[in-house]
Amino acid sequence: MSSQTITAAAAGTWKLGDLPVHRIGFGAMRLTGSAAFHHGTPSDRARSIAVLRKAMDLGVNHIDTAAFYFSSLRSANELINSALAPYPDDLVIVTKVGPYRAYDGQWGTSARPEDLRGHVEENLRQLGRDHLDVVNLRRMPTYDSITEHFGALAELREAGLIRHLGISNVTSRHLAEAQAIAPVVCVQNRYALDRPDPATDELLRICGEQGIAFVPFYAVAGEAAEQGVTTSHDEDVHAVARAHGASPAQIRLAWTLHQGPHVLAIPGTGNPDHLTENVAAGAIRLTDEDLNRLNGLQTRPVA
Repeated sequence: MSSQTITAAAAGTWKLGDLPVHRIGFGAMRLTGSAAFHHGTPSDRARSIAVLRKAMDLGVNHIDTAAFYFSSLRSANELINSALAPYPDDLVIVTKVGPYRAYDGQWGTSARPEDLRGHVEENLRQLGRDHLDVVNLRRMPTYDSITEHFGALAELREAGLIRHLGISNVTSRHLAEAQAIAPVVCVQNRYALDRPDPATDELLRICGEQGIAFVPFYAVAGEAAEQGVTTSHDEDVHAVARAHGASPAQIRLAWTLHQGPHVLAIPGTGNPDHLTENVAAGAIRLTDEDLNRLNGLQTRPVA
């Protein structure tokens, strides 16, 4: 398949609350260097800025980021601000709070509820905005219930600092906790073709029934997670890729989008060619035979 003229519109649209977005978005984590966070070699700043601007040219209007996405020299939020401000009217920037990294890059203590205003204000400062479109509360292992943390964000929403709220790294129980406090527009959990997870399957189903966006992370990376795009693809993935003249990574993204009209994808890259390829995956239409073949990877026993 040719990727050159395919834009994010080919994937269709969904709404985060009242904010329409194309179902193929962009994850900013990999803008900052050769590996996530403070590991690896810092990115070339001009190239990262070019990737962001190319994303806009390709119709991407949903960026996922966080203040804790930074390497020794680069900050994802600063790159977004420098590349895109003044921001297009239709651009939706989604941030997340909860985890904390000190200025030296080391992970610190997870945020307490009273800390979250500072996390939100840091994102506002870095992005150069007076409000955040969507803020996801990333649940950390240090707290089981999210009631207090989500309640703190709901207060910031009432104060006008946040437009919409989401949650991340959660179960269906956490979704119910949050919804008892304020509307939830998106759920962001780890989810991939080769990583069966019945609990997340159930959460994906609930989100679909309630009109909530489900936004998987590591959909392309799979088990490689923050290390980057996996190079380990099952033969079934390769076979479907050959049938569509696509790459295995594109098939993984296409399968993700086929899990429901409410499912969004946020692949990240610092490579402009990979960006074009990722966006083009939104135009792939898998057949029932393709899906049956790929779905078999979800039920296959893990070695």
